[in-house]
Amino acid sequence: MAFEDLFAEVMTTSERFGHRQHVHLTWLAVRSVGTEAAIPLVSTGIQDTARYAGAPQKYHVTMSRAWVVLVGHHVDADPVDDFDRFAEGNPELLDKRLLTRFYTSTTLASDAARAGWVDPDREPFPWTVGSTRP
Repeated sequence: MAFEDLFAEVMTTSERFGHRQHVHLTWLAVRSVGTEAAIPLVSTGIQDTARYAGAPQKYHVTMSRAWVVLVGHHVDADPVDDFDRFAEGNPELLDKRLLTRFYTSTTLASDAARAGWVDPDREPFPWTVGSTRP
């Protein structure tokens, strides 16, 4: 599935692309292609969207990948086929500040995190792509 198709599906029921819609799009991507393949799908799509909107500086590599990894973890643990039910069962994903559980604000604000992947420095993710899941 292409990013544009995922975006269009999310936007059929929404007037703006906020955090909930971002999580919804990521949920669709993970369910469609799996977490590992969803990382470049979502990341490239968001980067292209930011560039198209004239705000390429808004794209953040670590944040984009981290959200896909976290949504993927929750999809594995709660494989429901309805996003509203998924969101209701995983309300922490709707908190924009969730990444601060795993990262210090200094790390997230760094140029290194914006330009490339930086591992969590506060608490490890429940699992990461390429590792053995518990």
